[in-house]
Amino acid sequence: MPRTRLSMRQIKEVLRLRFVCERSQSEIARTIGASKATVWEYLDRARRAQVSYERATAMDDAALEALLFPPAPPSNRERPKPEWPTVHRELGKKGVTLDLLWNEYKAQEADGYGYSWFCEHYERWAATLPVTLRQTHAPGEKLFVDYSGNKLGIVDPHTGEIREAELFVATLGASNYTYAEATWSQQLEDWIGSHVRAFTFLGGCVEIVVPDNLKSGVHKPDFYDPILNRTYGEMAAYYGVAIIPARSRRPRDKAKVEQSVLLVQRWILARLRHQRLFSLDEANRAIATLLVGLNNKPFKKLPGCRRSAFEELDRPALRPLPERPYQFAQWKLARVGIDYHVEVVEHFYSVPYRYAREQVDVRYTRTSVEIFHRGQRIAAHARSERRGHHSTIAAHMPPNHRAATTEWNPQRLLKWAASIGPHTAAVVEHLLSGRQHPEQAYRACLGVLRLGKDYGATRLEAACSRAIDLKASNYRFIASTLKNGLESKAETAAAQAELPLVHANVRGPSYYH
Repeated sequence: MPRTRLSMRQIKEVLRLRFVCERSQSEIARTIGASKATVWEYLDRARRAQVSYERATAMDDAALEALLFPPAPPSNRERPKPEWPTVHRELGKKGVTLDLLWNEYKAQEADGYGYSWFCEHYERWAATLPVTLRQTHAPGEKLFVDYSGNKLGIVDPHTGEIREAELFVATLGASNYTYAEATWSQQLEDWIGSHVRAFTFLGGCVEIVVPDNLKSGVHKPDFYDPILNRTYGEMAAYYGVAIIPARSRRPRDKAKVEQSVLLVQRWILARLRHQRLFSLDEANRAIATLLVGLNNKPFKKLPGCRRSAFEELDRPALRPLPERPYQFAQWKLARVGIDYHVEVVEHFYSVPYRYAREQVDVRYTRTSVEIFHRGQRIAAHARSERRGHHSTIAAHMPPNHRAATTEWNPQRLLKWAASIGPHTAAVVEHLLSGRQHPEQAYRACLGVLRLGKDYGATRLEAACSRAIDLKASNYRFIASTLKNGLESKAETAAAQAELPLVHANVRGPSYYH
């Protein structure tokens, strides 16, 4: 939009290019470095003044200026001015430009102001708005998210101790419609959960989410190419949104949400400062009640409020939500053990044995564990909370392991162990009862029992007795004891006492029948 009038030399060049060279208005605009609307305005002035290119070149600048810019005729009424709040609201809609709005204004007001005046006075009016209202965003396009620096105190009903909760804030770009909630932390699970609940609150999905460079969302901040946390990226893909973090040292990128955070602090935190809240749920119910008032609060310089602007602008532009909310999942990089199992939170999950020692990606939720190798899922398990135990799928075992599980059973192993002696039977029972599935202990049991073939039943029975005394009932200790001839060495007087074979941690042979 021009801020100063073109010189008479430039106006003559516009006329030459149009009437002599027969160039289009777009081509003329590019040639003289002005907008197409500016070119149209000067050609229109020349038409109304009946000034051709030949006539313009025959005149001096003063005479040409007098013809093209005659003094405004006296009028008994003021020329109609645009409704700037309406112009500002319409400008936020996709595809709407000042040129379009000016043409619509002129269609309604034939004696209205010119395009240059229209643009200049809109900018003057917009400059009086707060920075967040001054920025225009397409409806349904952007959601700005951040945490409040100020926290919310929640009282522990049992101890009276005050625990501080974080305050998550999300604001739509076009309408400034705002969502807020309290969480216990800014950690990944709370961060993702707040986004999911914000989308549910809005009833739809935006195109772009703009977070600050919070570590939970942005794994590696970078001005040009920030690296997102994998779970955050997965959630974005689930909802079909793009994550574009605010640029460092670019205050305008975060002005929208920072202004909303300030408003939430004043409207919500300030009103809750004397209220004793005893749980996170109670706090969020109070926040939800106050959010209604915040979003219904009238704008100072624009018509309506956040809610009315949301209903008019953002809601129609939001995309539908998926059928189910995103389920939080974490990712980890792991290496498969030699026993073709992967550790996830101290539980071990099997993969096909050919992936032993390979590096894999593990995705786990509260209910499931999925294991991927080079992007392909190779195993899936129900999540188990039993630490130190194994979840093994028979199809994942090598053929010799599968054969062992079909040829052997707990009863056969216990019968063999009992034929050697009670201490050997106790060790085998201990190994079988220490696994969620007895099949996982078959190899260790067979290893112990086969030591009898190398060292004899008497020495094996003595080694098992010593292992029980020292609480080391495992194959490695028993094999080492026999190899070094230590099975008859008494560690303590208690080691010579008769071993009680029945106790709370032994299931007994009847368990396996």
